[in-house]
Amino acid sequence: MIEVKIPAGVTVAVEGVKVTASGSNGSVVREFKGTLLDLKLEGDTLTVTGKGKAIENTVRAHLTNIFKGVTEGFTRKMRIRYAHFPISVEVKGKDIFIKNFLGERKARKTKVHGNAKVEVKGQEITISSPDKEAVGQTVANIRKTTTIKGFDCRIFQDGIYPVKE
Repeated sequence: MIEVKIPAGVTVAVEGVKVTASGSNGSVVREFKGTLLDLKLEGDTLTVTGKGKAIENTVRAHLTNIFKGVTEGFTRKMRIRYAHFPISVEVKGKDIFIKNFLGERKARKTKVHGNAKVEVKGQEITISSPDKEAVGQTVANIRKTTTIKGFDCRIFQDGIYPVKE
């Protein structure tokens, strides 16, 4: 049994294995499917009882990420790099279009995951959301869409890369 402290300013609702947290930065809904868990909300603590310490600690890590996300939020930055053809990125709703990648006529298309917000300013792409998994999956989708196949990656280094901070 593990107890997770709920920070001030965060409201939590528990329905079975579904946790809904909302704070100043937004709300996150997470369902822990396929795990043998018992979640109980008692005041400002959330008690996690599972089958084994590994499951309990994993759920605790997810819950602390959720609480951090709804209070502070998660942000990742990516940078557009090109040497041969200027790349342009356009966001329309839940779709991201990467145009003129390696001189291709057809735009490459990928999806925004969950409730992540994508902003493009010049060569910088900023992905932000209260859900850490939505941010990470959107970054992975963009990175996978711009992988170069069939060329030597030491020479053709065009692409969109995460910025290490």
